[in-house]
Amino acid sequence: MRSGGISIWFFVGISLLVNGLLIFCAGIYELVHPPEKPVVLFQVHANVWWGGVLFLLGIVYCVYFAPGRNRV
Repeated sequence: MRSGGISIWFFVGISLLVNGLLIFCAGIYELVHPPEKPVVLFQVHANVWWGGVLFLLGIVYCVYFAPGRNRV
């Protein structure tokens, strides 16, 4: 990689982080205000789990591919 450049994976990490946070917050909102007609597997709370996974993965990508971080 050229020195001084920003890796595309850093921006992928930002995208994962933001989308994960939005999905997680929507899942928490559904926990507090359950829908009138829930979907079949509502009790699994997939949006909370996957939002959290995406958020954590985004943090890992942002830290590992952060601009200015010296990697060999």
